[in-house]
Amino acid sequence: MAKILLYLETTAASGKVQLKRSSLELLSEVQRTGWTKEALLLGSHAEAAAAELSAWGLSALYVAGDASLDLYNPETYAAVFAEALEKSKPQVVLGTSSSTGRDLFPRVAAHFQSGVISDGVACEWTGDTVKIRKPMYSGKCFVTGEFLNAPVKFVLMRPNQLALIAAPGGSAPQIQKLGMQTPLKTVIKELVKGTSEKLDLTEANVIVSGGRGLKEAANFKLLQDLGDVLGATVGASRAVVDAGWVPHNMQVGQTGKTVAPSLYIAVGISGAIQHLAGMSGSKVIVAINSDANAPIFQKATYGVVGDLFQIVPALTEEFRKTLAHH
Repeated sequence: MAKILLYLETTAASGKVQLKRSSLELLSEVQRTGWTKEALLLGSHAEAAAAELSAWGLSALYVAGDASLDLYNPETYAAVFAEALEKSKPQVVLGTSSSTGRDLFPRVAAHFQSGVISDGVACEWTGDTVKIRKPMYSGKCFVTGEFLNAPVKFVLMRPNQLALIAAPGGSAPQIQKLGMQTPLKTVIKELVKGTSEKLDLTEANVIVSGGRGLKEAANFKLLQDLGDVLGATVGASRAVVDAGWVPHNMQVGQTGKTVAPSLYIAVGISGAIQHLAGMSGSKVIVAINSDANAPIFQKATYGVVGDLFQIVPALTEEFRKTLAHH
């Protein structure tokens, strides 16, 4: 029977360590296969997170619980990852196209003389093979990729693309502890993160993004207020990031983050092709713009033509009233 190894990631929300939604999507996806399923978790929280995996039908969970792995170091991560692969010997390694995944997977794949299919949006499982559907040319077309004669197949899936299901139940996986390798060249001393409690854009289910139509940085407060009511993460177009209004980690687009939330609200964004490439996978797109000919309306599910400084506060108030009754 073929075997798949899942590279899972965690997040600390309100001080509680839990699996990222994107990792739960991977766990849900592989339930469609009849393959043996194993997983890898790194960091001091790994064994604590194992309880969340007890009902997902995993046969083994590889963990490296050293606190130094709480900060991403490509050398140590790649070494521990390679050790897990040597022990597991899977046919497919599946992870998320996060910043960590995109940096880590090519390193490990090169060690095993293999390649990586990244930014997958759908999987086709047949026997002991897998084909991956992914967008090309900024989403203008899609291709289906597969591996030929690869010893191990490395696949990265985009967040918010795979359906979530309830854990099917089963016994807790056998935990196998991995050794630690000393970094050869680098030591990570500190990782400085933002103070926001909101989900990262790539994980968010609702996103409110702003563009040059907001006129100045201070007006992003309108989006923050709307985001607070909806439980949304706030994003931005490249133009306002380049202008210094907001940091780069808020940028959605070809040179920023690619997102696929259930709801994407674009406020004052004209819809340049580079921006559309990063958010066109959203399930529902709502565009608010004073220019009825803005390209964003060609992609929008719903469009509102008008003054955003009147529309956004009105929407915020209506959502606040409606959600207060639920």
